[in-house]
Amino acid sequence: MAAIIHRELSAGAWRFYGPLAVLGALVAAGFAAFVHMEVNGHVVTGMDNQIVWGMPHVFAVFLIVAASGALNVASVASVFGRVAYKPLAPLSALVALALLAGGLAILAADLGRPDRLIVALTHFNFKSIFALNMFLYSGFFAIVGVYLWFMMERRMNRYSGAAGLAAFVWRIVLTTGTGSIFGFLVAREAYDSALLGPAFVVYSFAYGTAAFVVALEGACRWDGRPLDPALAARLGRMLAVLVAASLYMTAAFHLTKLYMARYDGIETFLLAAGGTYTALFWLGQVGLGGVLPLALLYTPGTGGRRSGVLAAAVLVILGGLAQMYVTIIGAQAWPQPIFPGWQEASPFFDGEIHPYTPSAPEILLGVGGVALAAALVAVGLKVLRFIPDPCIDSSSPQPINPPARPR
Repeated sequence: MAAIIHRELSAGAWRFYGPLAVLGALVAAGFAAFVHMEVNGHVVTGMDNQIVWGMPHVFAVFLIVAASGALNVASVASVFGRVAYKPLAPLSALVALALLAGGLAILAADLGRPDRLIVALTHFNFKSIFALNMFLYSGFFAIVGVYLWFMMERRMNRYSGAAGLAAFVWRIVLTTGTGSIFGFLVAREAYDSALLGPAFVVYSFAYGTAAFVVALEGACRWDGRPLDPALAARLGRMLAVLVAASLYMTAAFHLTKLYMARYDGIETFLLAAGGTYTALFWLGQVGLGGVLPLALLYTPGTGGRRSGVLAAAVLVILGGLAQMYVTIIGAQAWPQPIFPGWQEASPFFDGEIHPYTPSAPEILLGVGGVALAAALVAVGLKVLRFIPDPCIDSSSPQPINPPARPR
């Protein structure tokens, strides 16, 4: 295996602080949106008594789910012994921690009363999946943090395999818990399925790997470092398998629902008659996030090229956001069956499909959380040695010779 040396980001002052300032401005805009909603109440958003989880939750849940999957590269290296991914394992852990921090920041800001987070930290109802997730999220930070330390400290390298196994198990449990938040909600017909737990695990693999590919490509291009085409192609093959698995879980979930007559209404709404939600499902989740990336990754002209892999990763991320929008908001738009088998109507919009239009503060809050995650990765790359130099397929006997970078 070729010797790999990890280095910090060496981009000059303007080249580093310029993009970081842009990310900081987006974070500030997200914070301003939070203050605006905090002062004026959620009446300034598109949310109401029927749709209580809006656009911020779309971004937040996507980041949390992707955080688990971003650890794929590190898990494949440590748990499954694939040495080709070992040089990328520390960066994989950094991206995972940053994504989870960004997602939780959005959730805390969207509580309406962020100070009530103290109640969630000090009072636990262990019958609630929300209470269990408090332990799962904090445990993820602790375990992945230790795992990252073991990988970066040579004296602790011999323990990295055990730490990697613990992180792998924990992230599976974490994502299952996140999916179960929805799966355990029997009052919403679009949820109410044990398949949502494992489905979110598979989704996390695809979304997290795509986010890692974007972070890796961004770091290499930002710093002017070469990325071995063989390594990019290897990551593309991994992403293709995970995207195909995501499409399979989507099909299994909806076919299971269609098999039961009581879900005919919600399935017809989401798959055929839901307007925006139907378009986002077929064109966004299935098309942009599934079929098109697979076409890019398996086409000989683009599948093995860095640009093709990067484009596929970006499309998977966009498809993941569409999937979260349909899953979270589409399910709330469909009326709850308060009296199963009967039709109900009232001045409170019972029995009606609820409209929802995301407001600017909601979108800014979500984008601010994404920018926060990106800024954390950027600062981590600048301060610590995460980037392999050269960035090559370490299973190859002959490394590529990187061109000299200007000082």
